[in-house]
Amino acid sequence: MSRQNLGYQGEEYASNYLIKKGYTILERNYRNKLGEIDLIAKQGVMLCFIEVKTRKNLAYGAPFEAVHASKQHKMVRLALCYLQQKFHTIEVPSRFDVMSIYEDPQGEILVEHIVNAFDLTYLSH
Repeated sequence: MSRQNLGYQGEEYASNYLIKKGYTILERNYRNKLGEIDLIAKQGVMLCFIEVKTRKNLAYGAPFEAVHASKQHKMVRLALCYLQQKFHTIEVPSRFDVMSIYEDPQGEILVEHIVNAFDLTYLSH
């Protein structure tokens, strides 16, 4: 399976997981000149910017470990653009989540959802 296919499947798993948990998916693969946010969802009044990382197994570590500081900064910049574009303000209750999708040794697909994985205010300065 190609990396692109694996990533798409991971985003499908993540979307379905979130919908079952009561989230509303607003955007998939939101893009602008700065990059891409995998999922933008709403949980109640909270807007969630979600990075989805998918791996076939944990041989190279947990998928969420790939969301390093530079990726977090990029997500913050993208989120600020999205908020300005859609709401004309950045004063919207928001958070950043990371989802790890991987297959365990028994072949079961596991989803790990890290809520509020990093903070907007800290990174936006």
